[in-house]
Amino acid sequence: MVVKLKALSITSASTALIFWSTAQTVKAANFNPAPIYQDVGTYSTTISGNNNKTDIYFPKPRDLNSGNYSFPIALLLQGANVDKSSYSEYASIVARYGFVVVVPNHPRSLPQFGFNGLLPETSQINDVLAQVKSENANSTSPINGVVNTDKLALLGHSAGGAVGLSAIANLCIQPILCEGSFNQPDELVAGAFFGANLRNQATEEFIPINNSGIPTALIQGNRDGIALPFRAEATYDNIQNPPKALISILGANHYGITNTNNPDGPIPDPNIPTIPQDVAVETVARWSGLFLRASVLDDKEAFNYVYSTGDLLDKNVTVISQIKPIPEASSIWGLAALSFAFVAWKGTNKIKNLNVDNLNSRK
Repeated sequence: MVVKLKALSITSASTALIFWSTAQTVKAANFNPAPIYQDVGTYSTTISGNNNKTDIYFPKPRDLNSGNYSFPIALLLQGANVDKSSYSEYASIVARYGFVVVVPNHPRSLPQFGFNGLLPETSQINDVLAQVKSENANSTSPINGVVNTDKLALLGHSAGGAVGLSAIANLCIQPILCEGSFNQPDELVAGAFFGANLRNQATEEFIPINNSGIPTALIQGNRDGIALPFRAEATYDNIQNPPKALISILGANHYGITNTNNPDGPIPDPNIPTIPQDVAVETVARWSGLFLRASVLDDKEAFNYVYSTGDLLDKNVTVISQIKPIPEASSIWGLAALSFAFVAWKGTNKIKNLNVDNLNSRK
């Protein structure tokens, strides 16, 4: 009799899961993952705390100045020697999801590494936050009164992603990722990074990332020949607290986030992308924007897309993710849930750095 009851429980659980899956599929079919806003404003300024030349992108609905808007900040930390202008398409799309996207150029000199060029580091985060707070209060600023300065998300590419990951872990990794000291601002609430990993290059050991519940996503081209995909997987495993996601862009290389493949400045990726550049940029930006909406704005439909249905709808993407800590399976329902999670993982896992992988300039 006990066996029959267990079997009945498993059958009931399976039926409930099938019903849930069907409901999610129907819900996904009704969700439009396109940006929320059609138009984007942009202007250039200088960050007063570090004299960085900076481009700022923001949503521009017709009633921007008369509506009740409050857009969170998204700071994009550049890859080594990648000029801010190379991210204009990506930044514009992310801004249209409802964010004020800040893209600075941060010049640095590291003679011990033979480096002189553009390279991000953690002090930028607090400098940019202070600048945007000032601009939000400035009646002559294009973003006056429309910024939610209590919420800051980080975006990053390559070395910029490594800086962002270290900031989410509240680490100051000198000398490349951090100068002086770093104190994580309370406003930091999420991060999404492309072509990035966090490891000690001397030992090749991956650095634990205690993200303290800050949702963190790695977006990785599966043809990346600079920040290799297995390093993103190892970094994902080292993110200690969910929610977290590893989003693979099929056919994209290291520069799937920039306007053109292998832009002037950084070392080129030897792997040729098999996805059109504009498709790669749109895909990386869409998943970045929706991840931020899910994490920063508590957008339930965006959350469902990122963690449940998006990779079924997007032929160019596969996702591995974790929403909550995995509990011990203390009941048949727990076992059924774990079994379902394993099946879902198999279905979505079509394919399955300290990151300064492109530190050197193009020769």
